[in-house]
Amino acid sequence: MVTAGLIHYVLNLLHITVHIRDVCVFLAPVFSGLTSISTFLLTRELWNQGAGLLAACFIAIVPGYISRSVAGSFDNEGIAIFALQFTYYLWVKSVKTGSVFWTIGCCLSYFYMVSAWGGYVFIINLIPLHVFVLLVMQRFSRRVYIAYSTFYIIGLVLSMQIPFVGFQPIRTSEHMAAAGVFVLLQVYAFLQYLKDRLTRQEFQTLFFLGVSLAAGVVFLSVIYLTYTGYIAPWSGRFYSLWDTGYAKIHIPIIASVSEHQPTTWVSFFFDLHILVCTFPAGLWFCIKNINDERVFVALYAISAVYFAGVMVRLMLTLTPVVCMLSAIAFSSVFEHYLGDEMKRQSPPAEDSSDEDDRKNAGNLYDKAGKVRKHVSEQEKAEEGLGPNIKSIVTMLMLMLLMMFAVHCTWVTSNAYSSPSVVLASYNHDGSRNILDDFREAYYWLRQNTDEHARVMSWWDYGYQIAGMANRTTLVDNNTWNNSHIALVGKAMSSNETAAYEIMRSLDVDYVLIIFGGVIGYSGDDINKFLWMVRIAEGEHPRDIRESDYFTPQGEFRVDKAGSPTLLNCLMYKMSYYRFGEMQLDFRTPPGFDRTRNAEIGNKDIKLKHLEEAFTSEHWLVRIYKVKKLENRDRVEHKLRSTDANRQKYSSKKTAKRKRGYVKNKLSLKKGKKLTKKSL
Repeated sequence: MVTAGLIHYVLNLLHITVHIRDVCVFLAPVFSGLTSISTFLLTRELWNQGAGLLAACFIAIVPGYISRSVAGSFDNEGIAIFALQFTYYLWVKSVKTGSVFWTIGCCLSYFYMVSAWGGYVFIINLIPLHVFVLLVMQRFSRRVYIAYSTFYIIGLVLSMQIPFVGFQPIRTSEHMAAAGVFVLLQVYAFLQYLKDRLTRQEFQTLFFLGVSLAAGVVFLSVIYLTYTGYIAPWSGRFYSLWDTGYAKIHIPIIASVSEHQPTTWVSFFFDLHILVCTFPAGLWFCIKNINDERVFVALYAISAVYFAGVMVRLMLTLTPVVCMLSAIAFSSVFEHYLGDEMKRQSPPAEDSSDEDDRKNAGNLYDKAGKVRKHVSEQEKAEEGLGPNIKSIVTMLMLMLLMMFAVHCTWVTSNAYSSPSVVLASYNHDGSRNILDDFREAYYWLRQNTDEHARVMSWWDYGYQIAGMANRTTLVDNNTWNNSHIALVGKAMSSNETAAYEIMRSLDVDYVLIIFGGVIGYSGDDINKFLWMVRIAEGEHPRDIRESDYFTPQGEFRVDKAGSPTLLNCLMYKMSYYRFGEMQLDFRTPPGFDRTRNAEIGNKDIKLKHLEEAFTSEHWLVRIYKVKKLENRDRVEHKLRSTDANRQKYSSKKTAKRKRGYVKNKLSLKKGKKLTKKSL
């Protein structure tokens, strides 16, 4: 928001009149262009300019990044990937030059990344890992010492200026690796300073003891400070990266988010296409010709592959390095098969008496210094096959690149260019149907409900209801309040009477659910229902148990074999109310759920405390109104409340009188005179 506001301010300062909405809409595409430039610069530092151009082309169209940089995607990731790539470019430049100027630029870019996205933790762990591996590989140099020492100190101070971050860089476990490597680097540099002033044996002993002692002190200090509470332990989101089953057991609300699910092979191919197969070749080229900066890109690739496999969302951090390494692979192949023949010709070998050496050199030189070409039969054959092989390989590479471009265009136009509230389906003849149920339902809420009405729905739709319908929601996409979300989950998974008590206590006026059984929409609330149960069970284990919603065989079914608890819960009743009377086509019975391919088990659903208020055209969004208490029920409820209050008041009054009586009695025993007030 600060970036968009600053751009809008500067443009208007230059008398370029642009609406703030347009700035927000086109912010991510503009920064994706900057990401391509930073990727070109980084790849050029790692390999050469040709690979950099290919990497920039790849990241410009790859679906894995287009998904977060499409026009209208006003989110953190739109600018964060640019900050990530630019920080890495400046870091590589710092390591190569040892210049404080480039390191200060890296710190400023890191500061921007910290202010933009919580994924900055990836940077502050990857850069220390790079330095640590360089130390282990005995590639320590003055350049590395200057770069990391400057980066850590200035980057630490700058990152602590962000209010949301505050003292986290010195108080949380996620940042302790950077501090440990900083201390280790200072010890290593001091021991290198002593190297010229000690004998070889003394230095080896001191070096081993010094490094081991420093590592042990840092490790034990972190454990002690964590145990005493000065350093916060790893958060649940980071635990879930190392233990994939942790979130599902301890923090189900994290595991319930679709972006936090493990990545499938289909997702890898869908978002990266042929780059999945070519980037290992680029990694091999980098490892084969290793240097300080290529150690960094190798660590970046290995760590990003692991994290992307654990969590779908982190595919975003994998995409840039895949584009860079694939570009290196394609560039190396093109250079080998399309490069100038004269550039690859071996230089003249020195005069040698060894016949084998002269044959391996390719050209035999006589004593007069004149070149005498010696071409064997094998070399003749290779020369004949050479142009054909070059043409075949070049055509194959160009076909792969062409298929990649076609795939990226298709995915971008079909999957990532539609608004999230508008769905599209295709008929058998290829014609397209637009499903506008979400906007239809939100417009109905805005026009037909009181402006102070409260809407209960699952948290996925909270922001949309608040933004498009302008109505108050109980929970939304800001999922920090786990107990409140669990209460909504408990209402959805309880029977209607118990859910009505919860809704009355929360002053709920309407309940909104998503149902995809008519059109086959798989992202509806029935498919998300088990997460509601798990989150509710975490806060209310006595009332909600996940096992109650499964059959004795451990299956989650909505047909007649389904669990009675499931068939009578509020979510099931609201989803399938009046659905048992609907026959979708002649091949299926009434009440056939297309999403779950089953005939529902409870067709005769009656609602006592809710009434249907609105159902969209394709039954995708259903809204129910919570009935108010009837006059007789309201009077009885008021009488019960009055009786309870009267009984509570009388019991308090009796207790007060008793206390006064005992007090007066004690006063009389002591011979004190009773006042009018005490009587």
